[in-house]
Amino acid sequence: MRRALVIYESMYGNTQQIAGAIGEGLAEVIAVDVFEVGTAPTPLPADVGLLVVGGPTHAFGMSRAGTRADAAKHATSPLVSQGIGVREWLDSLEMTAGMPAAAAYDTHVEHPKLLRHVGSAAAAIAKRLDRLGFSRAADPEHFWVSGAEGPLGDGELERAREWGRSVGEKAAVTPTPTRA
Repeated sequence: MRRALVIYESMYGNTQQIAGAIGEGLAEVIAVDVFEVGTAPTPLPADVGLLVVGGPTHAFGMSRAGTRADAAKHATSPLVSQGIGVREWLDSLEMTAGMPAAAAYDTHVEHPKLLRHVGSAAAAIAKRLDRLGFSRAADPEHFWVSGAEGPLGDGELERAREWGRSVGEKAAVTPTPTRA
């Protein structure tokens, strides 16, 4: 396997922390670079064998310009991602032959058990990655936040590290076609 990219969108820093922990877990298996979505490369470099993309769940899915503006109104400090979101970055990706394996994650406000899986940025990201021709390295994963601005739930950073390592191990045994 060549290297992995972790791309994240984060409003209040929770998804940024999760992305860093996923990157730490991946680094146990593969070389990795972590990018805030506004600085993420398009097209993907040819040496990328694994792409991991995540963002916060807003209004039951990926953020949009309106939900990001609403997050900015409620923020008590500057937003981490102040430009484009994952939705726009995915729309800008150029399809090439032999797309790498990919995985999606999100941060999600903890809800009562009945509502835990209502709406998901990770599911929406995974569907877009599927449509773009990426193979799935893992099912979409959720990381829990105690409130809109956080903090992360207990143990979520450790769980993100383990998930990153696991995704890296799975992707390392699955050959990725070379791209032109």
